[in-house]
Amino acid sequence: MANLKEIRNRITSVSSTMQITSAMKMVSAAKLKKAQDAITEMRPYSDKLTQLLQSLSASLDAESASKFSEQRAVNKVLLVAVTSNRGLCGAFNSNIIKEVNRLSTEKYAGKDVYYLAVGKKANDAFKKTNKVIANKSDLFDNLTFENVAEIAQTLMTQFVEGEFDKIEVVYNQFKNAATQVVTAEQFLPILPIESDEKATNVDYIFEPSKEEIIEQLIPKSLKMQLYKGIRDSFASEHGARMTAMHKATDNAKELRDQLKLTYNKARQAAITNEILEIVGGAEALNN
Repeated sequence: MANLKEIRNRITSVSSTMQITSAMKMVSAAKLKKAQDAITEMRPYSDKLTQLLQSLSASLDAESASKFSEQRAVNKVLLVAVTSNRGLCGAFNSNIIKEVNRLSTEKYAGKDVYYLAVGKKANDAFKKTNKVIANKSDLFDNLTFENVAEIAQTLMTQFVEGEFDKIEVVYNQFKNAATQVVTAEQFLPILPIESDEKATNVDYIFEPSKEEIIEQLIPKSLKMQLYKGIRDSFASEHGARMTAMHKATDNAKELRDQLKLTYNKARQAAITNEILEIVGGAEALNN
């Protein structure tokens, strides 16, 4: 009977776990809807702003180019790793950490690589290197454009002052609830747009000058680019957690059913043994 008691305890434990994972799945589903709407509405504006900025930058000569477009020898690199503060979201965080490590050891081998952690998991992964310049884990407590803009402004200042020669943002791009695409996006310097015959043949009239427009658009575009990346990661986190908790709930249900079947078989065998003992004892008394 001790075996039956052990199985009952496991059934109770698995059932409790299943209730927790099911509740977490529903919470993430509710948060995902809001985060998904936010990133879906933001993308067209952000993409069009970036496209406009790149088109204007491509039409300027080298002397008029912005200080944020300066291409120089890459010696010091900053990788902005965007993860979550909490786990239980599958491979969401580990994929980002693997990609950042790959960039450090392969793409930027021999370079001086530093990290900016946006999320507790990124900070935990890279703090042992002593090259984490800042930990922005508290950003997700109040994720607003103003708070992200402060981080973007700091990055722009560090690039202009020569503290870093190149800055990349590594985050999970939201595709759908079940799919997140690990993306490494160059933040600074601004990448020149590829030549486009249709775009270059159009003669625009700018008021004020193209240089003034670009000087105003670049900081805004960079802040929006970083905000979009973090928003993408935020939506991806809830999608990954919802999917992970859905699978965990299904696995717990399957395990609970197997335990119940095992329990019923063991209980049936115990009852059968008791009946056999009673019958055997009765026959012995009759003899």
